[in-house]
Amino acid sequence: MRKTERYKVQGANSLWHIYKTVPFFKVVKNFVIIQLARYTPLLGVKNWLYRTFLKMKIGEETAFALMVMVDIMFPERITVGRNSVIGYNTTILAHEYLIKEYRLGEVHIGDEVMIGANTTILPGVSIGNGAIVSAGTLVHKDVPAGVFAGGNPMKIIYTKEEMEMRTEKGMPFQGNEESQ
Repeated sequence: MRKTERYKVQGANSLWHIYKTVPFFKVVKNFVIIQLARYTPLLGVKNWLYRTFLKMKIGEETAFALMVMVDIMFPERITVGRNSVIGYNTTILAHEYLIKEYRLGEVHIGDEVMIGANTTILPGVSIGNGAIVSAGTLVHKDVPAGVFAGGNPMKIIYTKEEMEMRTEKGMPFQGNEESQ
């Protein structure tokens, strides 16, 4: 189960209540910073923008690929550990606006985590140290440390022990064993 805070709304759907939940000028500022970061090829500049203007917690040597979209409303709720890779066009959300409520949740991505391209990470999840998340995955629950996870719905493809065994034997990491 994801760890989110839930806030009920009355009347129109929760997105109509957006500027009661987050200041308008914060959203404008965050939008500009995120768009700059999405297109810059300079990894150090991206991390500086995220840390300085969005108050994200980003570890040393972490790399955000081009087009990564971090949460525009609550980026300060995102933490990414040291030496991790966030793949091309990945979306990291710390909020979700629904019909009768909105939810906020911290996102914790550990050290030396690999997130494949076009992945969506929902609010309230943690991804453990050394985990690998395959491209195109919807991360809707916690990912334990050291595992290989993927798919929609996401599932564990290899446990930490299986990953260690495959690494020791020099075996490839792929989701379809029949192709070997």
